[in-house]
Amino acid sequence: MKIKPVNLQEKFNSFSEFWNPKIIGELNGQHVKIAKFKDEFIMHQHEDEDELFLVIEGKIKMELENEIHEINAGEFIIVPKGAQHKPSAVGEAKVLMFEPKSTLNTGNTENELTVKKLDEI
Repeated sequence: MKIKPVNLQEKFNSFSEFWNPKIIGELNGQHVKIAKFKDEFIMHQHEDEDELFLVIEGKIKMELENEIHEINAGEFIIVPKGAQHKPSAVGEAKVLMFEPKSTLNTGNTENELTVKKLDEI
């Protein structure tokens, strides 16, 4: 097993597409993922998985059923399993996510934004 630091900026620089999570680490059945967000995603939920969104750069909004939260660089939000949510970016944002391996990016909704096979970078 090789142990080494992960440079987030290098990882973000290695791709350009939006809303396509990349796996950058794994621990205890969880994936550490990064993605670039731009504009709006879709409202969805995850029945069995909590999600953590840590904003590395930019600002995102997390729309829930009855409220909207703004999350700035250096801040994170945890969306509990079963909660309807819709992330969006104010402009563009770089986000780190921590979630179980089983988590599908579009949760209970499958469409053209669904990524079933994530790239490891």
